[in-house]
Amino acid sequence: MNDPALFPRLFSPFRVREVELRNRIVSTAHGTTTSVGGLPTEATAAYHAARSRGGVGLIILEAAAVHETGVYNDRFLSCHHDDAVPGFRHVAEAVHAHGARVFGQLFHAGASMRGQRDGLRLVPVAPSYSVAETSRQPARSMSLTLIREVIQAFGNAAARMMAAGLDGIEINGRNGNLPAQFLNPRINVRTDDYGGDFRRRLRFLAEIVEEVRGRIGDRVPLGLRVSAAPMDALGLTPDEVVDACTTLAPAIDFFDVIAGAVGTYAGLSHIVPPMGMPGGYTAEGAAAIRAATGRPVLVAGRITRPELAERLLAEGQADLCGMTRALIADPDLPNKARTGRADQIRVCIGCNQACIGHEPMGVPVSCIQYPESGRELVLLPRTHARHIRRVIVAGGGPAGLKAAAVAAERGHLVKLFERERQFGGQALVAAMIPGRGEFGGLVSNLVREARASGAELVSGSTVDVEMIRRENPDAVIVATGAVPSRSAMPEVEGMAAVDAGAVLDGTAKITGRVVIADERADWVGMGVAENLAREGCRVTLCVMADVAGQGLDNYTRFRWLGILHGLGVEIVPHVRLVGASRDAIVLRHVASLVQVERADVDALVLALHPTPVVDLRQALEGQPFETHVIGDCLAPRTAEEAVYEGLVAGLAV
Repeated sequence: MNDPALFPRLFSPFRVREVELRNRIVSTAHGTTTSVGGLPTEATAAYHAARSRGGVGLIILEAAAVHETGVYNDRFLSCHHDDAVPGFRHVAEAVHAHGARVFGQLFHAGASMRGQRDGLRLVPVAPSYSVAETSRQPARSMSLTLIREVIQAFGNAAARMMAAGLDGIEINGRNGNLPAQFLNPRINVRTDDYGGDFRRRLRFLAEIVEEVRGRIGDRVPLGLRVSAAPMDALGLTPDEVVDACTTLAPAIDFFDVIAGAVGTYAGLSHIVPPMGMPGGYTAEGAAAIRAATGRPVLVAGRITRPELAERLLAEGQADLCGMTRALIADPDLPNKARTGRADQIRVCIGCNQACIGHEPMGVPVSCIQYPESGRELVLLPRTHARHIRRVIVAGGGPAGLKAAAVAAERGHLVKLFERERQFGGQALVAAMIPGRGEFGGLVSNLVREARASGAELVSGSTVDVEMIRRENPDAVIVATGAVPSRSAMPEVEGMAAVDAGAVLDGTAKITGRVVIADERADWVGMGVAENLAREGCRVTLCVMADVAGQGLDNYTRFRWLGILHGLGVEIVPHVRLVGASRDAIVLRHVASLVQVERADVDALVLALHPTPVVDLRQALEGQPFETHVIGDCLAPRTAEEAVYEGLVAGLAV
């Protein structure tokens, strides 16, 4: 069924100069880490082609460095030399083949540059000598010669993108990047024609706009990405942003509006807002820019459902909606919404783990729910099984559910058995944390996909060898998960010591002065700390890592650290639990080996690494069944590994 009336505004065409978009859904610029030597690859083309095939209206390619002083590393996209043209052309052709339009984004990070080359720290450039919080790398002041060279480089890069067949251009001027640094009086202290009053500080960006327009002509759309609010104490204020946009509006066709800043800890979380932040919260700032400039606005920021996008369009807060992570989680979101299958959308949960979380690792973007993203050349298209087999899956957590969904989709006869009454495993515990309720969407999405694929899901049933013999399957997938561990916990006398999961699910009631012994440095310790602090406990989070939440992505961790600080949680890094008495906790500093004691403690909460459930795995050793072991019962890790291994097992049987 093709029924645009379901979302009439979202699926109405939109024209920018001479380019018409088939709908208002946009995949905004985001790092894919698929480049090699700074150039687009076959993987880049396949990734964006999948979203075009899924029905998106516009794809804005990831930020491309326009000048050698703005190049991060070989995995960061660049367009500062002619060698980039063939790769961009291949991406454009792949996107156009499925009906979407594609724009390029011009970028220079300035003082926010980070990283190394050949083991040596980079030397960023900026309007004035400065040091960004998040990079901590001193930036040198740009000479007038370099300023003019970089302005020209923006035009040269735009011309290359046009030569490659792209449909439009966007300039990245968000808070924390070089154009915004020039405009910011708290960073730009120059006294020449590029510093001083508002007009002179705006000159750098104004000349970039003029240069780019001159190179692309009057028929090509030109957009400007801006941060409506910095969400920190250093970035451009909303009024400064509106003034700049109003001045530049005659030369700009649309404004791409986000929030936050890349150069500060407070602002960083808003670049890729994690779960717990409201959907479409940037729309108010975008509406202000739209009203002041009279130009269309593209709004991005946690727009995960077509219903929300439709509402923002209907209320006049947006003309286009960026649904980037939603499209990473489900490239077919537009087609599903357009054809009356919105209930089948695999909704993004905002975990940030495999999308932006992959970028610091130097590996391609993906999704914990949909590992096929970023791996299109390896994992797609899905092939149907040549021979139909009977498959048993033991365990209904993320690993088992994904395995069941994929195996059944390929045509196998699949039965999944879960010993608990609910499916989901550890993901259900994660969803109990304040602000992390969306994690439960991982479970509901996987359950729906497994059932839709034809798998039979049975709860409240434990799998053992005798059951397997009775069922006589062709293959067994063991996904029995893990359970809380006390193996690292010494004897505790007179101290209430409970597992973190028991606190989160309400089984254990904790009051008073609490120490959390956190050896995982992930969401568990931070989540329990927030939970107990909100209930009035005085909380000390003792973590065996450099920082609480070290295993999380930066965008989630920094936001959470801010929340815990606001709640008065004390965080003690670099310590391991070694003992406890009636009212004291004994820890040891992991580097100095000096003991640290915490007295007057009412309760101890354990956030320890769980223990894998290996009974079935061991019982099947030597048995005549094809066996695949996946997820936490293989080794406790995260939902990302569990879902990926489930997919691989579903393909292997």
